[in-house]
Amino acid sequence: MRAVLAIDQGTTGSTCLVISEDGQIRGRGYREITQYFPEPGWVEHDADEIFARTVEAAREAIAQSAANGIVPEVLGITNQRETVLLWDRATSVPIGRAIVWQDRRTAARCAALAALASQRDAIAAATGLVTDPYFSATKLEWLLEHRLGVAPRSLDTIAAGTIDSWLIWRLTNGAVHATDPTNASRTMLYDINTMSWSAPLCALFNVPPSLLPEVRPSSGSFGVTAPEHLGLALPIGGVAGDQQAALFGQGCWAPGTSKNTYGTGAFLLLNTGATRPTGGQGLLTTICCDATGAPAYALEASIFIAGAAVQWLRDGLGLLERAGDSEAMARSLTSNDGVYFVPALTGLGAPVWESAARGTIVGLTRGTTREHLVRAALEAMCFGTADVLRAMREASGAPLDVLRVDGGAAANGWLMQFQSDVLGVPVERPDIVEITAMGAGALAGISVGVWPSAQAFLTARTYQRFVPGEGAVAAQHAMKGWHRGVRAAVAWARDAE
Repeated sequence: MRAVLAIDQGTTGSTCLVISEDGQIRGRGYREITQYFPEPGWVEHDADEIFARTVEAAREAIAQSAANGIVPEVLGITNQRETVLLWDRATSVPIGRAIVWQDRRTAARCAALAALASQRDAIAAATGLVTDPYFSATKLEWLLEHRLGVAPRSLDTIAAGTIDSWLIWRLTNGAVHATDPTNASRTMLYDINTMSWSAPLCALFNVPPSLLPEVRPSSGSFGVTAPEHLGLALPIGGVAGDQQAALFGQGCWAPGTSKNTYGTGAFLLLNTGATRPTGGQGLLTTICCDATGAPAYALEASIFIAGAAVQWLRDGLGLLERAGDSEAMARSLTSNDGVYFVPALTGLGAPVWESAARGTIVGLTRGTTREHLVRAALEAMCFGTADVLRAMREASGAPLDVLRVDGGAAANGWLMQFQSDVLGVPVERPDIVEITAMGAGALAGISVGVWPSAQAFLTARTYQRFVPGEGAVAAQHAMKGWHRGVRAAVAWARDAE
């Protein structure tokens, strides 16, 4: 039986799966990685540790599948996006630690750039992104100034890249320095109109283009792994950033298809096809994949707090013992009784974008119980998702026929049903939760014919489908109360002395 190896290198660890052609997981490995916080707002990773732990997890997955006579023939990689590092081309030694996507050390630099409308607008026009330290460009600029400034050396000896590029480089023993369009589009150095590195942006951020990796198709050739690493010489046939890999793994490769990942926060992507959408309302435009792995456009938005709201109710207030208890607590009520929770614990993201907003609970009475607060936290995930998807539809003109979901909170059946009721469209939850790794595996498998097409990859997938039910009218009416709550949170933030 043919099979693929998928590496999912995430922020807290590396998950590796061997996926057979019938869509089943035949081997699994996982290793955590260390988080470093050298100063407030700084987050770093040890790139050598990332590589070592990833190799350990991959070897574990390969050993499990090999015990059953199944050996992968191709490798796919998905990764935490925006995290960036420098390394020496001759020795493959990292020049200091990688700067993680969460890092905020370049906030002042971004604020200065954003204050100049001409620069802010030029960055948005080329990249589809807002000027923010979340993205790689100012991180890379900082690394070049501070890491190379301490130990000067010729730039000809230096390579730069995101984590996918680093893994490809190490696995091929430096034979290939490459990335794909989905990862490149998150650097704030890549022009998503021309699908190439932007010379003006490289100049703006003082990043020599010679340091950057070659951009290759997401489903295609990225070299062959040296056998001493994984015990196999595997062609690397697929690469994509984690959220775009999840979008592909969910089968969302046609315009109008979308997915939401319900984790600590929530990440929504809507495939808009071959035409770049207008954007606006705080939405990002990014690159995803069509059914062949070729570039397509997508709208993306982040809801800062999703499952984290339930975690706060559990750990901060002690209102429930386990996050999983939230489903039964929500079901115990016939309505929210006018109680709304706007979980702006770290500000409000799209489509409002008010960083000064803070968590707000409205509609409390003496009859309010802990069940009301828990239900309000779950409802907030659904209302926030509906607001962002509405903005995406308006910006792109793309229809919304179904929302596919993944992430830890997607296991909550009440939440999924309420989401369907609020949206008025079906919500589909896949049978396999590691959908990000599945997407990377699919891109790789399609490149070598493990699956003849993207649709063939989905053949073995099953979904639990939630359709709008008898609660849909009430759920959609409740959106009015949610919007009142959001306005209250925004007004409180903007009324500060």
